[in-house]
Amino acid sequence: MADYRFERECRTPHSEAYLITEGDDRVGRVDLHFTPSIVYATLCVTDKFTEDDIQELIYHHIDEELVMSADVARDDFIVTVFQGREVNEFSDEDFDEEEEEED
Repeated sequence: MADYRFERECRTPHSEAYLITEGDDRVGRVDLHFTPSIVYATLCVTDKFTEDDIQELIYHHIDEELVMSADVARDDFIVTVFQGREVNEFSDEDFDEEEEEED
């Protein structure tokens, strides 16, 4: 079984976002949204994952380590999965620097 680690990036009263790493590699991100009866997740993983890898990540790691530990009652856990490659990460600082260069 893979050794995934979850680094929380943000948290609100009804949601959490985690960076997923394996060793030193960033391999994905999961956003969790908690409603009164359903937990929704958006999972983005790199293209190296097989369908079996994705199911292991969802049920043996995300569900057990993040969702169940949140101690939120749920009737269902719905996960939407996107697969590809990370292109970049942007922030306001990037756009501020571009504006300064244009002036």
